[in-house]
Amino acid sequence: MNKFLKEQTKKLEKLVDLEKKRQFSTINLIASENFCSEEICKLTGSCLTNKYAEGYPNKRYYGGCEYIDEIETMAIELAKKLFNAEYANVQPHSGSQANEVIYFAFLEKNDTILAMDLNSGGHLSHGYKLNISGKNYNFIHYHVNKETYLLDYDEILNLALKHKPKIILAGASAYSRAIDFSKFREICDKVGAYLHIDMAHISGLVCTNNHPHIFPYADFVTTTTHKTLRGPRSGLILAKEKYKKSINRSLFPGIQGGPLEHVIAAKAQCFIEALDPKFKNYIDQVILNAKAVAKRFLELNYYVLTNGTDNHIINIDILKSKNITGLKAQTILEKTGIILNKNVIPFESLSANETSGIRIGTPFMTTMGWKEKDFIKAVNLIDKILSCEPNEEQINNFKKEVKKLLSNKK
Repeated sequence: MNKFLKEQTKKLEKLVDLEKKRQFSTINLIASENFCSEEICKLTGSCLTNKYAEGYPNKRYYGGCEYIDEIETMAIELAKKLFNAEYANVQPHSGSQANEVIYFAFLEKNDTILAMDLNSGGHLSHGYKLNISGKNYNFIHYHVNKETYLLDYDEILNLALKHKPKIILAGASAYSRAIDFSKFREICDKVGAYLHIDMAHISGLVCTNNHPHIFPYADFVTTTTHKTLRGPRSGLILAKEKYKKSINRSLFPGIQGGPLEHVIAAKAQCFIEALDPKFKNYIDQVILNAKAVAKRFLELNYYVLTNGTDNHIINIDILKSKNITGLKAQTILEKTGIILNKNVIPFESLSANETSGIRIGTPFMTTMGWKEKDFIKAVNLIDKILSCEPNEEQINNFKKEVKKLLSNKK
């Protein structure tokens, strides 16, 4: 048994090393991934993971929380400063759980929420039928325009007037244009609904004023901290102060028990880094890179949804562009060392396992030091790969080209 356990430990260590090698030896174009700092990694793996701290600072159900309270309070104050928020809760384990906290705090079962359709760019936690959100609440979904693939605010207003939702949810996981939160606020005011903004993908752009801000429009805001914000994998809730009691009770003891204080410390470090003026420079480059990617794909006659991007995401109908599915494109590219994800597109004709689209993002490789010219070279290589059915010899040659492109990483 002792030998077996040692072997398993070595196997685990090897797998972690292999994953680290994979991250440094591939071109990562997944829009929801990033590369966090060494400081954040250290805090996530620190001794703080040993401490149980149910409750909130100065109101714990366990002793020995003197320093934990200071760390969590620090994270809260930094989050409030970063997003100009009245209130912050740094305990959610993920963006999906943060969303569930809001639903649980302000709705009764089967109450109505108006949110973006999954195929139009919404998220599973925005009422997908197989998700707990879709099972517990009555979600009505708005869509993008069939011709422009842009948000149709007239449709959103009409649906709101018809269904009288208690919450209107603004935010997406695959939408490449700026969202007008002021229009959502106007619609909410007309029907007496709360405005819930899920800024999981654009939080890094919001805090650097590269996207229209969330306040004063939102009642409450949820986000992840690991995408454009470049922090640990976790969640965050922001809101107006008057909602503090309801949200705190909904999260604990309503949905979660003990918070992950090691991750909360890593979030504090994430907020410190995002408050640094250098982070603004980083996000500026993320957007410049995304625009360069979209432009080059358009020049190569790819069907880029909305004909461009305002953020870090580029959505492509690869079925129309190359007559291959998103799954096939993802699989072929991964063999060569280019990582992206298949993605459903508005008015999808294929299954979610195949998809007509792919989604590309620029945060990860921008963190690794890439500029526009590097991304343009990557797009040219992607086009070359997807324009043929590469055999084993061609795949090996493409791997060499990927390795050459990666030589410009930090």
